[in-house]
Amino acid sequence: MISPRVHATMLNLPTIRRRRDGALLRPISAILLALLFLPCARNLHAQSLRIAAASDLQFAFSDLASQYEKQSGAKLSITDGSSGNFFAQIQNGAPFDLFFSADISYPQKLIEAGLAEPDSRYTYAFGRIVLWLPSDSPLNPAQAQWNTLLDPRIQKIAIANPEHAPYGRAAVAALQKAGFYEQVKSKLVYGENISQAAQFVQSGSAQAGILALSLTFAPAMKSGKTWEIPRDLYPPLEQAVVLLKSSPNKSAAGAFLAFLRTEQARATLARYGFTLPAVAPSRETQP
Repeated sequence: MISPRVHATMLNLPTIRRRRDGALLRPISAILLALLFLPCARNLHAQSLRIAAASDLQFAFSDLASQYEKQSGAKLSITDGSSGNFFAQIQNGAPFDLFFSADISYPQKLIEAGLAEPDSRYTYAFGRIVLWLPSDSPLNPAQAQWNTLLDPRIQKIAIANPEHAPYGRAAVAALQKAGFYEQVKSKLVYGENISQAAQFVQSGSAQAGILALSLTFAPAMKSGKTWEIPRDLYPPLEQAVVLLKSSPNKSAAGAFLAFLRTEQARATLARYGFTLPAVAPSRETQP
């Protein structure tokens, strides 16, 4: 199994850890204490959630994780990457508890393959895409819109790889429907996921990018120039989560999913540019 790459430079999720300090214990005392606290250790392990999250959630989940860990005392271990790569890794036994996809089709396929709990799937948000240029670019995408990409000063356009990244497929669909794909396809460069595509533009490797709106709220990208691509130009980016059947932490996973349905969590997702689905009655996940 190939582990998903974590972009540590863009995301440093907080975790809650216990420290063990004190003098050395005599062997008998140490054994007694170990037996006494064994149930507690098991409970702590049950609260440690391993989450595979689509890269567009990077900054929103940093915020949400901080809120949840402070409120619950639970520990979240979040790995970001492309939804398609996670889908393949989970099929090969990757040890995650929850999978937050940028495309509802991947969670559904895991359910159909018997790898995820059917009643756990729900849509948590809808993504949006934008044309993004660095703040020092001489071009104004809000004014020129698609014609920005035809400017000779735009030599490379970064998008996520459409082979396995939903945001890459949305970018291609929008370009095609707008009638610009054939004119700019030779300029396209592909990031492994939408986060890497954003890094290409930030670093100057590309002069423009079609990115997730949620990533443009990152401190390093807030000052950039954006034009939101009309939503009727690409299929809805319906983003869904699913609980994996192999998870040993189903109760803790259910608690985190319940938190994401709260007004506090929904407001956080909205702040990062996600469109929220209508509130639906929650379904408790059975351990």
